[in-house]
Amino acid sequence: MSPLRVVVAEDHYLVRAGICRALEEDDEIEVVKSVGDALALEKAVASFRPDVVVTDIRMPPDNQLSGITAALRIRTDHPGTGVVVLSQYVDARYTMALLSDGTDGIGYLLKERVGNPGQVIEAVRVVAKGGSVIDPDVVGALVSKVSRHQADALRNLTDRELEVLQLMAEGETNGGIAERIHVSESSVEKYSRSLFAKLDLAPESNVNRRVAAVLTYLDASSSP
Repeated sequence: MSPLRVVVAEDHYLVRAGICRALEEDDEIEVVKSVGDALALEKAVASFRPDVVVTDIRMPPDNQLSGITAALRIRTDHPGTGVVVLSQYVDARYTMALLSDGTDGIGYLLKERVGNPGQVIEAVRVVAKGGSVIDPDVVGALVSKVSRHQADALRNLTDRELEVLQLMAEGETNGGIAERIHVSESSVEKYSRSLFAKLDLAPESNVNRRVAAVLTYLDASSSP
């Protein structure tokens, strides 16, 4: 099997080298290009067509949220490319901006995880398959933003809807959920629409419904 092709974007050379070294500890991952800014990242993706991009949030040219902006453009222009964003900030706003267009093929890790190559490698593998990975510390920040009335609404879910929501919280895609509970993918979509409605997560909401539903579940599960 061909190795997963990865492009790394990070403006600090030593950090970039550390990320590349961490990824290349796995023989099934090949770093095909490393770059130092968001513009070079988008060019590299267009040229190398990687399976996954690993990028910092803050990079030139604006040193603001160039990484997230580039990630969202890459998801639009190259939907088969997974994206893992690294950040030194535990800030729910950054995560929700990244997840605004869906969670499939998206990862968000704190940059400190680079010190544990296994976590970064696992995130790359998961997003390459269309799954999602969110750093536990970031999940905690997101959970704090979930309203209590949504947690109370969990009581209105059927056993099957709650099962689907639990599997969403494990990072399963609709296809993965269908396999786990032995139903069709269209049935999973039906259960998802129903539970979104019961949790009062309207389609026009600017917060991704799948993410908000999972956070509601996690919040309720962690409550005494």
